[in-house]
Amino acid sequence: MTHSDPIADMLTRIRNANTAKHDTVDVPASKMKLAIAEILLEEGFIKKFDVVEDGSFKTIHITLKYGADKNDKIISGIKRISKPGLRVYAGKEDMPKVLGGLGIAIVSTNQGVITDKKARELGVGGEVLAFVW
Repeated sequence: MTHSDPIADMLTRIRNANTAKHDTVDVPASKMKLAIAEILLEEGFIKKFDVVEDGSFKTIHITLKYGADKNDKIISGIKRISKPGLRVYAGKEDMPKVLGGLGIAIVSTNQGVITDKKARELGVGGEVLAFVW
């Protein structure tokens, strides 16, 4: 059931596939999920992603990234912060740092879905969607 929080569903699928050491994971597509996948790709947390159309449905096919062997995980943690029942916003002054800058915060701003580092550069705040480390 992905009706109430589709972003949490996407992050959970990635977390579960990573824990089970799968190579790929499929997620139902949306513009927000594509933006999050793009950030994960740019920051080096995943190898690649493709959008697959199956009739009227679009699916994001994400290829996970591991270290030298599958025991070395690139994504050691992924957590949903802002939820439908409790939205979490951060201004430009109090943008969160994940693990002292080692991880990233994914933030939805009026400039689009960006990382916390980019939000600090642009001087914008927004809704803190997730932490990835």
